[in-house]
Amino acid sequence: MEIDAELESQITQWRGYVQRHQAISAGDVDEMEDHLRDQVSDLSDAGLASDEAFLIAVKRLGNVDEISREFAREHSDRLWKQLVLLPAPTGDARTLPKRELTVVLLLAVCAGLALKAGLQLPDRRIALNVSLFVLPFLAGYFAWKRQVSVRVAAVLVAPFAITALVLNLFPFVTNGSTEVVAAIHAPIVLWFAVGLAYVGGDWQSNRRRMDFIRFTGEFVVYMTLLALGGGVLIGLTIGAFSALDLDVEWAMEDWVLPFGVPGAVIVAAWLVEAKQSVVENIAPVLTRVFTPLTIVLLLALLGGFATKPSVIDIDRDLLIMMDLILVVVVGLLLYGISARDPLAPPNLFDRLQLLLVMSALAVDVVMLAAMLTRIAEFGSTANKVTALGMNAVLLVNLVWAAWLTLRFVRRQSGFAPLEEWQTRYLPVYGAWAAVVVIVLPPLFDFN
Repeated sequence: MEIDAELESQITQWRGYVQRHQAISAGDVDEMEDHLRDQVSDLSDAGLASDEAFLIAVKRLGNVDEISREFAREHSDRLWKQLVLLPAPTGDARTLPKRELTVVLLLAVCAGLALKAGLQLPDRRIALNVSLFVLPFLAGYFAWKRQVSVRVAAVLVAPFAITALVLNLFPFVTNGSTEVVAAIHAPIVLWFAVGLAYVGGDWQSNRRRMDFIRFTGEFVVYMTLLALGGGVLIGLTIGAFSALDLDVEWAMEDWVLPFGVPGAVIVAAWLVEAKQSVVENIAPVLTRVFTPLTIVLLLALLGGFATKPSVIDIDRDLLIMMDLILVVVVGLLLYGISARDPLAPPNLFDRLQLLLVMSALAVDVVMLAAMLTRIAEFGSTANKVTALGMNAVLLVNLVWAAWLTLRFVRRQSGFAPLEEWQTRYLPVYGAWAAVVVIVLPPLFDFN
């Protein structure tokens, strides 16, 4: 059965509501969605309209809250099991988690070997290629886990191969601006390639894109925890051996860090996959805490800009910091959307997010004015064009997000258009990063 756009939007909203229930994992939601689609298909074949078929199918599945309670009763040990390295084996499935852990550890070791070999390169080459030493193995993990087709696997190889050729064959001037911006944006390009592997090649699905957004935020949380824990452990190890008059710093620098950092990347991704429902509870809390704080920061900065006689007087380092803050704002917006019940009516937090977007939009306009003034006054450089393009990309996103949020808050439209806009706009960031890596260096003679 060919599912129309309106029905697909209804299923997406239903799935988002179900995913908010902690007792139901992503895999369980997938199974429930399959049953829902089968019911809709059968009812549509019987002559019902798609919207009628959807409502009846949802009713047949039962009340979602009751399903959650039933899951909690049947799987009361699920939460503490998620804190254990491996779930208890049952029947023929006992080899699956062990095999996955074996694959994860093997890929982590391979990433460590790749980084260890790459560290023999000159420093500037290490900076250019560092993401190529690790992220292909992360993409390989998701390609293996999603069992992607040969065609998707071939597509996955392309961005890594092209990025490697560009970074190593372009005649960059040493420490030139184009080399620096290419080194910064190459990991962004490759992260979107990882995203293609994560969604199993189904990049056109808004639902799968939102899943990747959730994964990215949860991955950052786990990487931060692993980095903090690893840093403490390394410090304690060095301190303990120093008390014995033994120097182990060389071992940490030459072996532990080269294998530990890329290994943590792979393991963090695996942990997110295995323990999703634990971390998904952290994201909404962080979003709600940092949204009002970021609003205060943006409003204070706008007040500070008002004291400047001209936007050209704004410090260059401040412009860079503001771009980073705007990226954080987009992240808060995305995570606020991903963690929200799409069927719930507008509330105070939605109004706070509207204020956040409007404040960020005002700051972005100031940034664009400052950069355009600088380019007109002093000429263009690779750094300025990169920052200008990024702010233009953010401006388009923020303008339309502000409009859709305003309509939602005023109850003139539903929440789905805002979520769909963010997921559909996501590839634009990857496309701009690719332009910075591939197109911008030749335009500025690789200087």
